[in-house]
Amino acid sequence: MNPVLRGLAANSSTPSELIDRLIALADADIAAILARRADLGHAQAVALAASVEESVAWLAYEGRLTAADIDPATQPEGALALLTEGHARSPEWARLFADDPVAEHREKLAACPGLPDDVVEKLAADPDVQVVAELALWAAPRTAARLASHPHAAVRRAVAANEAAPPAVLAALLTGEGLPPARRCPVCDREETPFVHDPHCPRLDCDLPPGAACDGSHESTRHDTQLAALSNPATPTEAVVGFVDHPSLLLRWALAARPDLPPDICARLAEDTNPGVRGDLAENPALDDALIRVLATDRDHEVRRRLARNPRVPLDVLTHLAGTTRIGATLLPRIAAASPDELKELAASPDPAARMLPAQRRDLAPAVRDALADDSDAKVVKSIAPHPGLTDSRLSAMLDRHGSQVAARVAANPDATPALLETIARHGPAARKALREIARHRHAPAPALLACLRDARARPIAAGHAALPQAVIEELLADADADAEVAEAAAANPSLPPGVMSDLVTRPWIRPIGGDA
Repeated sequence: MNPVLRGLAANSSTPSELIDRLIALADADIAAILARRADLGHAQAVALAASVEESVAWLAYEGRLTAADIDPATQPEGALALLTEGHARSPEWARLFADDPVAEHREKLAACPGLPDDVVEKLAADPDVQVVAELALWAAPRTAARLASHPHAAVRRAVAANEAAPPAVLAALLTGEGLPPARRCPVCDREETPFVHDPHCPRLDCDLPPGAACDGSHESTRHDTQLAALSNPATPTEAVVGFVDHPSLLLRWALAARPDLPPDICARLAEDTNPGVRGDLAENPALDDALIRVLATDRDHEVRRRLARNPRVPLDVLTHLAGTTRIGATLLPRIAAASPDELKELAASPDPAARMLPAQRRDLAPAVRDALADDSDAKVVKSIAPHPGLTDSRLSAMLDRHGSQVAARVAANPDATPALLETIARHGPAARKALREIARHRHAPAPALLACLRDARARPIAAGHAALPQAVIEELLADADADAEVAEAAAANPSLPPGVMSDLVTRPWIRPIGGDA
């Protein structure tokens, strides 16, 4: 479909009568955009559903269609969407789909909330194991507990990921104690055992994951079950700690991320030979101060970088990490939770890396904010530049002192004036990154936007800006074949007059579905 129609379908200013015409022209691509319009009326939703079959489910998920609008026999995807959202005519629809010959429909039903008991029982006994596994993933505690003993290992793996499963059941799935042995798994369903799947399998019809294996004990599915249980926060702590020295890297990795680990287990994981395990542990809020300080000296850079993201890292450790580790321009959790006094202290640090930390906040006290804006270090100024409340004179001074180093971040400041944005746009090639920020800025004036149009990456953003002159927008639309992305953005421009929109819909190169291109 023409990108211009896509843009019109997304344009918040497109009149209702033109939406009706777009519905008549829509294919699945356009329908997906129309279905998400906040102003789409109920009658229009019904018309779109009748025009484009794929849109029924989207409209149902968006709440634009009701049970009265959908026939489950002919529009099963829409009916299942309503069941998923809890808006359908349950239980009659649920019972209808429980007997559906299409397994995919039964599988989607199994994920729906609030199913009647008789439907749950029928799905639990479904001949398709994927349907039962989907039910196990979302089932209430009593059903989950029963399915933990299912003869197929894939169903047990789904129970292990279900956070509603009883803790004792999850512990049993993790260790295997108290459960009868599984009789089948996805591997022995397909292959003669013993079998190990070639990671470079050339078969196009093979959907087994690399390394899938079964020697009769269903080992790869059992491993996946343990991984799911270790990742499940409902699995009891006492059941998971025994995996601290497990030979499987993936299992130790999952264990390291759990926030309920006792100190002795954290200490043993901190000595793991794999930096990925230590990295996940480094971000874990279960760490105490002593272990945080140990990990701050870890030989692996990524471990130290992730430690900086730990919400419990002491500020002295964090400032040390900031000076020795590439953390990046991001607001760290410990800084987000810092008190006003802590922020003031960091902002007055002699170390620029420490001053950059509070500069990522956007709610600083004016005195702290302004002091950072006046900093002599360009990286500190770059970090604080988008902070709301900075005056035009201060933003201009930042730009005068540091030029292109801070131009893009100054342009991202919500209080940047049209005159300042125009000045930044004239900075030449060095300001290219700034042009994208200017193009999306609500204060951007027409001259600055025209400069943005000359940059390939800023051009599609600027084309949708409401301050772009109408003549320029129409020029971009006239050259729709040259750049589809720009044409779509121009057609979505909210300042486009209704008359121009109407002309775009009736242009001779617009064809209904099935027409010539």
